[in-house]
Amino acid sequence: MSPDLRVIVYPPDEQGGRRVRVDGEILGRATSPGDLLEFLRRAGLDPDSVHLDDGLLIEWRGGGPAVWAREDAGGA
Repeated sequence: MSPDLRVIVYPPDEQGGRRVRVDGEILGRATSPGDLLEFLRRAGLDPDSVHLDDGLLIEWRGGGPAVWAREDAGGA
């Protein structure tokens, strides 16, 4: 895994998806940790060696790896 990559996971949107950016490029919208790991794999990282909660590789905005839905979004 390259320690030089900068990964940013943005706060959940209205549907609970989170935009993922690696080194300034938006890779897509992850709706689960599995989606995020797939984006990181496509960016050249080994998903088996990525620890989503270590805080070294990934900058989490709007909550960490357990947050995939907006808490303030109204629900039924």
